[in-house]
Amino acid sequence: MSVINNAKTHFKTKLTDKLECIEVPEWDNTKIYFKSSANLKQTEEVVALYRNNKIAEALVIVLLTRALNEDKSKMFSTADKFDLMNNVDPDVVTRVATHILNSEPEAEEIAGN
Repeated sequence: MSVINNAKTHFKTKLTDKLECIEVPEWDNTKIYFKSSANLKQTEEVVALYRNNKIAEALVIVLLTRALNEDKSKMFSTADKFDLMNNVDPDVVTRVATHILNSEPEAEEIAGN
Protein backbone atom coordinates (compact mmCIF):
# COMPACT_ATOMS: atom_id res chain seq x y z
CA MET A 1 0.00 0.00 0.00
CA SER A 2 1.34 3.46 -0.85
CA VAL A 3 2.13 6.07 1.76
CA ILE A 4 -0.73 8.30 0.59
CA ASN A 5 -3.17 5.39 0.88
CA ASN A 6 -1.88 4.68 4.39
CA ALA A 7 -2.32 8.34 5.30
CA LYS A 8 -5.85 8.43 3.87
CA THR A 9 -6.81 5.23 5.70
CA HIS A 10 -5.50 6.67 8.96
CA PHE A 11 -7.52 9.86 8.52
CA LYS A 12 -10.70 7.97 7.59
CA THR A 13 -10.30 6.10 10.86
CA LYS A 14 -10.20 9.43 12.71
CA LEU A 15 -13.28 10.68 10.87
CA THR A 16 -15.53 7.91 12.06
CA ASP A 17 -19.30 8.21 11.89
CA LYS A 18 -19.33 8.56 15.67
CA LEU A 19 -20.36 12.03 16.75
CA GLU A 20 -19.28 13.72 19.94
CA CYS A 21 -21.78 15.94 21.75
CA ILE A 22 -21.83 18.92 24.06
CA GLU A 23 -24.96 20.09 25.82
CA VAL A 24 -25.46 23.85 26.08
CA PRO A 25 -27.75 24.63 29.04
CA GLU A 26 -27.83 28.34 28.23
CA TRP A 27 -29.45 27.52 24.88
CA ASP A 28 -32.34 25.52 26.35
CA ASN A 29 -30.14 22.43 26.72
CA THR A 30 -29.38 22.31 23.00
CA LYS A 31 -27.14 19.41 22.07
CA ILE A 32 -24.41 20.30 19.60
CA TYR A 33 -22.91 17.34 17.79
CA PHE A 34 -19.54 17.32 16.06
CA LYS A 35 -16.86 15.01 14.72
CA SER A 36 -13.77 14.98 16.87
CA SER A 37 -11.48 15.59 13.89
CA ALA A 38 -11.48 18.09 11.05
CA ASN A 39 -9.70 18.19 7.71
CA LEU A 40 -7.21 20.88 6.70
CA LYS A 41 -9.76 22.70 4.57
CA GLN A 42 -12.03 23.06 7.61
CA THR A 43 -9.22 24.35 9.80
CA GLU A 44 -7.54 26.65 7.27
CA GLU A 45 -9.81 29.64 7.89
CA VAL A 46 -9.67 29.18 11.66
CA VAL A 47 -5.86 29.14 11.63
CA ALA A 48 -5.68 32.21 9.36
CA LEU A 49 -8.03 34.17 11.63
CA TYR A 50 -6.11 33.10 14.72
CA ARG A 51 -2.82 34.23 13.17
CA ASN A 52 -4.40 37.62 12.46
CA ASN A 53 -5.48 37.87 16.12
CA LYS A 54 -9.17 37.51 15.21
CA ILE A 55 -9.81 34.94 17.93
CA ALA A 56 -13.54 35.58 18.37
CA GLU A 57 -14.19 35.22 14.65
CA ALA A 58 -12.08 32.05 14.57
CA LEU A 59 -14.22 30.54 17.34
CA VAL A 60 -17.40 31.43 15.44
CA ILE A 61 -15.99 29.75 12.32
CA VAL A 62 -15.43 26.61 14.40
CA LEU A 63 -19.16 26.58 15.18
CA LEU A 64 -20.14 27.33 11.59
CA THR A 65 -17.99 24.56 10.15
CA ARG A 66 -18.15 21.87 12.81
CA ALA A 67 -21.41 22.16 14.81
CA LEU A 68 -23.94 19.57 13.65
CA ASN A 69 -27.45 18.46 14.40
CA GLU A 70 -27.98 14.87 15.50
CA ASP A 71 -28.72 13.88 11.87
CA LYS A 72 -25.26 15.23 10.90
CA SER A 73 -26.66 18.27 9.10
CA LYS A 74 -25.00 21.63 9.71
CA MET A 75 -26.41 23.38 12.76
CA PHE A 76 -25.51 26.88 11.57
CA SER A 77 -25.32 28.54 8.18
CA THR A 78 -22.95 31.29 7.11
CA ALA A 79 -25.91 33.65 7.52
CA ASP A 80 -25.71 32.97 11.28
CA LYS A 81 -22.18 34.41 11.52
CA PHE A 82 -23.38 37.97 12.27
CA ASP A 83 -25.63 36.83 15.11
CA LEU A 84 -22.98 34.53 16.57
CA MET A 85 -20.47 37.40 16.48
CA ASN A 86 -22.78 40.11 17.84
CA ASN A 87 -25.91 38.74 19.49
CA VAL A 88 -24.84 35.58 21.32
CA ASP A 89 -23.08 35.28 24.69
CA PRO A 90 -19.36 35.21 23.83
CA ASP A 91 -18.60 33.07 26.89
CA VAL A 92 -20.87 30.32 25.57
CA VAL A 93 -19.46 30.54 22.04
CA THR A 94 -15.94 30.36 23.46
CA ARG A 95 -16.74 27.40 25.72
CA VAL A 96 -18.46 25.38 22.98
CA ALA A 97 -15.89 26.12 20.27
CA THR A 98 -13.01 25.38 22.64
CA HIS A 99 -14.63 22.09 23.62
CA ILE A 100 -14.90 21.12 19.95
CA LEU A 101 -11.29 22.08 19.27
CA ASN A 102 -10.03 20.17 22.31
CA SER A 103 -11.85 16.97 21.40
CA GLU A 104 -9.24 15.60 19.02
CA PRO A 105 -8.91 11.88 19.75
CA GLU A 106 -5.69 10.42 21.10
CA ALA A 107 -3.88 7.73 19.09
CA GLU A 108 -4.95 5.06 21.60
CA GLU A 109 -8.59 6.01 21.14
CA ILE A 110 -8.29 5.77 17.36
CA ALA A 111 -6.68 2.36 17.62
CA GLY A 112 -9.43 1.21 19.98
CA ASN A 113 -7.15 0.61 22.94
